[in-house]
Amino acid sequence: MNAPHDGDRGGRAPDDGSQPAEDPYVRDAHKRDPSRRTPYGDDPATARYTGVDGLLSRSRDDEPGDEGTAGPGGTTGSARDDAASDPREPAAGHENRPPERPQVSGESRDPDDAFAHLFRDQTRGHADGARTSSAAPPSPRAESTPVQDPRSSTSDPYDGERRPLPDEVPARPGQGPGFEAAHAAPAEAMPPPPEPDAPAPPLDDREAEQEPPEKGAEGTGGGGGRAAGLLRSSAIMAAGTMVSRLTGFIRSAMVVAAIGAAVLGDTYQLAITLPTMLYILTVGGGLNSVFVPQLVRAMKEDGDGGEAYANRLLTLVTVILGTLTVLAVLAAPLLVRVMSVRLAENPQANEVTVTFVRYCLPSIFFMGIHVVMGQILNARNRFGAMMWTPVLNNIVIMATVGAFLWVYGSADDSGLTVGNIPPEAVRLLGIGTLLGLVVQSLAMIPYLRASGFRIRPRFDWRGHGLGKAAKLAKWTLLFVLANQAGVLVVTQLSTWAQESAAAEGHAGAGWTAYSQAQLIWNMPQAIITVSVMAALLPRLSRAASDGDTGAVRDDISQGLRNSAVAIVPIAFGFLALGVPMCTLIYGPSGIDAARSMGYALMAFGVGLIPFSVQYVVLRAFYAYEDTRTPFFNTVVVAIANAVASAACFLLLPARWAVIGMAASYGLAYVIGVGIAWRRLRLRLGGDLDTAHVLRTYIRLAGAAVPATLAAGAVVYGITVALGSGTLGSLASLVAGGIALAVVFVLAAKRMRIEEMTAMVGMVRARLGR
Repeated sequence: MNAPHDGDRGGRAPDDGSQPAEDPYVRDAHKRDPSRRTPYGDDPATARYTGVDGLLSRSRDDEPGDEGTAGPGGTTGSARDDAASDPREPAAGHENRPPERPQVSGESRDPDDAFAHLFRDQTRGHADGARTSSAAPPSPRAESTPVQDPRSSTSDPYDGERRPLPDEVPARPGQGPGFEAAHAAPAEAMPPPPEPDAPAPPLDDREAEQEPPEKGAEGTGGGGGRAAGLLRSSAIMAAGTMVSRLTGFIRSAMVVAAIGAAVLGDTYQLAITLPTMLYILTVGGGLNSVFVPQLVRAMKEDGDGGEAYANRLLTLVTVILGTLTVLAVLAAPLLVRVMSVRLAENPQANEVTVTFVRYCLPSIFFMGIHVVMGQILNARNRFGAMMWTPVLNNIVIMATVGAFLWVYGSADDSGLTVGNIPPEAVRLLGIGTLLGLVVQSLAMIPYLRASGFRIRPRFDWRGHGLGKAAKLAKWTLLFVLANQAGVLVVTQLSTWAQESAAAEGHAGAGWTAYSQAQLIWNMPQAIITVSVMAALLPRLSRAASDGDTGAVRDDISQGLRNSAVAIVPIAFGFLALGVPMCTLIYGPSGIDAARSMGYALMAFGVGLIPFSVQYVVLRAFYAYEDTRTPFFNTVVVAIANAVASAACFLLLPARWAVIGMAASYGLAYVIGVGIAWRRLRLRLGGDLDTAHVLRTYIRLAGAAVPATLAAGAVVYGITVALGSGTLGSLASLVAGGIALAVVFVLAAKRMRIEEMTAMVGMVRARLGR
């Protein structure tokens, strides 16, 4: 350990009187960590604040051939050597690794859920970067290689040599009662991948020795290095996701304009929800949690690059989903009753719903085919197709609904209900919805062929790991089951409330209003929080793998605070802008129904904050390859949501029941965050930078409250003057949004919120370019 600063740093010439510009410990830490992450968070007094923009900016500086032979991470060779020789650097990273629970004699351990291996492989891929075209071909899998227990091994399959774990780890501060239970060793791990021909050097050394990728190499761009290639891939995926969500949002608005938000609208919403639910419950969870990790391993280890394994998987999924689709179509009336007893008991509504469901159920088959093809492409470093092809689905459905509107007009003008809608209209919407999924799936085939993959049916499923892999998804499948059980409860209650509210003359009080408001409410989370965590995910995964609990804590804190800068004002903004937003978007379905959706959006509103926090906190458990804790947390959230929603259904008038259910959703996540936060504290054995995080959220909320009041006053004044029509809603939304943004920024600046200051600086820098 270096001595404190005494002028000569303990190893230089005598003091010449000059003083360093910053704390020498911080400077040394910055030499070892180019991300400039200080041990206890970003301190503006000693380090430049690092946010998402900083991550992006650093990647542009990672040009090969920089002075000092900087590696892809931007760390020069000398800095890396300093880091390697610094006795403060934990070489193996085991000092902070949570202690393992000793195995009791005779105790059997279940294998890890394969989703943990998927998360590890994907994040390790982000950390390691894409393989260049000059990489050696994959070595064939050695079937006879003995399985080695990874916990007793002295070599790490990813990070090279490491020391064995100590028999006992002394307790650190903060390890209270229950700490050992929270740190119990995971179940018997999956066998590690075969060792390469030569031992892999540590991660930083691998980066230093990597040759700059050739221009045009897959997953990279010319001259930008692997980090730039990763960012380009991420940018393609993010752009595809945003365009897909935008077109999907327009599609949903058009559907509501065509058939309204009353009982008829609920029949269609149920018909498009049911196939997705069945797909996730039967095959979807297994594909994402088990077969995809196996696919990635096969492509790395098999002599044919995993093509035979991929064809077996594609053939197996085709057979399973084809059979499931036929059975589901035959059982459509029973499935409708399971989803909504109220619709099933209404003869007219039941007939329309069953017809819609039978048109939409074959989409189960095409969903699975699309996912398998997309994951095959992702394993080959071709990421754009899976994100962009859903846009084709949305375009086809938008064209279908446009034709419907041209023939029948909007719901407010046509007066269509479950009792008078023509069979041709039902057929048009049903076939158009299915056709969108067909186009989305078939559009993947040219991309597969361009990647060199050839589709060939393979029915030799035995003896290739498919059956064994299918048994490993229990926790992920239970996670999905708990999630979908909560959706089922809300669907039953909301469709029941819609029937009762419609009898009282109120529209937009059912499942359609709930799902459309939730669609708007979820967009900031999908765009902002997910993007922030995508930027932090490589660092978080590496820190968890190295047992660096301090770095994990700092990354989670940074993710929470960075996302909060946008999430908190948007969540409060829904309170002021929810009604004009929905009356503008869904006005053609009827002003009463659109206003009900606006109230539902307001009720969802502030719940966006705990929903976003939950997403960030659970990433830490996944980084530690722990899928059990997220499952149990999801069960708690689902139960809380179901109980609160049932209470709202029983206690509130029918027209307000769905509004209460929307508020219950956020309340359930408040409970979930409390439990997840406590579990993560036990896992990391100390505080989670709670004071810093809470201070940031409280100050942001303090700035958002006056901004929301100002925006609400503007919206109220314009609505009184211009009404709730298209012009009044547009004026209210624009003026209210401006008032919200201006007051919030001024209040945050006045309160000197450092995260807000960093974001404003980033925006100014972008505009200045």
